[in-house]
Amino acid sequence: MAAGEHRELTIGALPQSGLEAHAQLVSDHLGAVRDVLEQAATTSLTVILAPAPSEHDAWRRALAGDLARQYTPKRVNIAAGSEGEAPATLRGYLRDAPGVTGHYVQAHD
Repeated sequence: MAAGEHRELTIGALPQSGLEAHAQLVSDHLGAVRDVLEQAATTSLTVILAPAPSEHDAWRRALAGDLARQYTPKRVNIAAGSEGEAPATLRGYLRDAPGVTGHYVQAHD
């Protein structure tokens, strides 16, 4: 794949319930995620979410994998974490790791 751009898309607060959070992300934000991925210059995307309890892990992993498969060879990952050194380091890693796609990772400071 030719050199392109890594993008980050931050999604604001989602409901506490895993089911409600998943439904809101899909209904309110999936279009924006797809818009970024469909830009010719985009070669990778990290979707940034707020930290959440472990009940959110399964839907976040599934979404990351589904997006990565649909938009291959573009890379798609989902990262969660509050502001701080660990989340910034994680985002830098995902930006620069050419073989990493379809993952959900959560940073902890």
